[in-house]
Formats: sequence, structure tokens, C-alpha cells
Amino acid sequence: MTAPDIRLVVADLDGTLLDEHKQMPTGTFELVRDLQAAGVAFAPASGRQWATLAAMFEEVADDLVIIAENGAYVTDRGKQVAVHPLDSDWVAGAVRETEALADQGVDLGIVVCGVRSAWITRTDRRFLDQVEPYYRRLQVTDDLTSVDDTIIKLAVHDFGDLEAVTAPFLQEYCAPRPVAISGAHWVDVMAEGVDKGLAVRELQAEMGIDATQTMVFGDYLNDYEMLQAADWSFAMSNAHPDILDIANYTAPPNHENGVITTVRSVLGL
Repeated sequence: MTAPDIRLVVADLDGTLLDEHKQMPTGTFELVRDLQAAGVAFAPASGRQWATLAAMFEEVADDLVIIAENGAYVTDRGKQVAVHPLDSDWVAGAVRETEALADQGVDLGIVVCGVRSAWITRTDRRFLDQVEPYYRRLQVTDDLTSVDDTIIKLAVHDFGDLEAVTAPFLQEYCAPRPVAISGAHWVDVMAEGVDKGLAVRELQAEMGIDATQTMVFGDYLNDYEMLQAADWSFAMSNAHPDILDIANYTAPPNHENGVITTVRSVLGL
């Protein structure tokens, strides 16, 4: 069977490319190099900060496509493809309303995500342990409502039941801006229309390709739209049921190196 004409491979990280210990699986950089040699771009797609992704893929970062901040910031081999800022006045209001939830006893922390850095006020080690793996550039400020940066995402970590209070509140308050539940305790807010699917479509336009030439892997709800942007859409077998429903194909789970083995098998690498 002839391998399909894939030009772009996109993979979510947590629960998808990374193993069960959130570590890069053996063979990742070799796969990226083999793809690049075959004229195929590889893009990690994550809610993580751009600087964090660049550091994680440092060995191959110079030739990497990066979808950061759940699609709010996209680069192609170091060149900015798209940046989607939130209105700073709206961010200030959203921060105040979310801080009010914390004042009412919800155990949460807020990250205001800018192009230059991520910004926090909460600095206890329990919160930092959740934030630091995702935000390599991190600064503490006294006031999240007056951050001097181009704000591209608002992220909230709820230590309790995210879907009980914090997620429904943000989904109502932030509409029509997309609210992406990116993990059991993380929820992200981007500018209206922004998600990983938009980022994939922007890359397709930049590269002059379409959905038939795009392969995407995901496992959680913030991957939903990007799976719709590719004909070769794969849900990990450990994925959320809604992701399994929307994907055209299923890949082995992340703890079995499902992304790498599937890409090599389908493309004959």
C-alpha cells in the first residue's frame, strides 16, 4: 500500500505523545528528524507555553513547528505564524471574578499567559509544582489585572473538582471565548475562535496543504477541534470518550508509544 501524502503531523503531549510519567518517549527526536528528512513537518500542540515546548524539543527546535497555549501562539521554524491576544481590560475583569471564587473558598490558582512570560500571584510550592512544568518563563506579580504583556491565554488550576464550579463559571462568564478543559484540574481561556483546530488550519494555509495531508493525534477535550481539521485524525486508545468518537482512527495508548509507532507504520518510515 502506498503511504499517504502527509505533510504535517501534529501531536498533543500529555496523554498522547508523552508517556505515563509525562516524559518524552525514546525515539521522539529521531522520528522528528526522519519526518523532516521526508519533507514532513512535526508540531507539538499543547496548552504549554512556547518557551516550554521549545526547551522540551531543544534538539530539533530549529526546524520545529510549535502550537503553544492551546493554539493562541503558533510558529513555523522560528517564524511567527499566528498570535491571538485577549483584550487586556477583559482579562482584568475575568481575573477579578475568578479571584472572587478563590475568596469564596475554591482552591484555585490563576496563570495569566503572555507572549513574553506567564504571570502568577500565588507562590506556594503546592501551586508551583503544578505550574512550573508547563510554564518555563514565569514571573510573580502583585497584581494580575495590570500585567504588562500581550496576553494570549488565561489558565486556571483548580485543586478540587474542576467541573463542579470553576469550569462552569468560566464557560458562562467567558462566552463566546472558548474555554478548554485541558486536564483533570486545568482550564484555559483563549480569544474568541481560538483553539488547536484553528492553529492547525492556520498552519495548513501557511504550508499550502489541506486536511488530507494532515495527521493529528489527541486524547482530551482540548484536542477535539484539531482532530476535526485532519482526515488522518487519531485518538489514543486511552482518550476521553468524546475524542474517541470524533477521531477517524485509533492509535495505541501513550504508554505504548502510540504516536511514534503509528506515524512510522502509516508513513512507512
